[in-house]
Amino acid sequence: QVQLVESGGGLVQPGGSLRLACAAAPSIFRVKDMGWYRQAPGKQREQVAAITTRGYTSYGDSVKGRFTISRDNAKNTMYLQMNSLKPEDTAVYYCNAGGLYLSGVYLQGDTWGQGTQVTVSS
Repeated sequence: QVQLVESGGGLVQPGGSLRLACAAAPSIFRVKDMGWYRQAPGKQREQVAAITTRGYTSYGDSVKGRFTISRDNAKNTMYLQMNSLKPEDTAVYYCNAGGLYLSGVYLQGDTWGQGTQVTVSS
């Protein structure tokens, strides 16, 4: 049973914008904190942003001020608005659910989406 489905990736020029979406099963979305992660070739997966069911958000240092995470409760969907994109933002972006916030830090859960490729290049 597919529980998280990402969409919205693609090719964009430096300085451009993209919006990623993660559609979640209602049983997950309504009760789980969620987050976005990314993994570039040859690098470890890193946390990009996370959001609680009540809307508290946190961001990785490399995306603060450029990316915005949000969730639409009516659509059971989480979003990642990415602005001022840089080549170093190129990665596969993954949706994650079921994690735990501890001292303001999101610790990843066990549920992952399949990933969506974001490529920033001229």
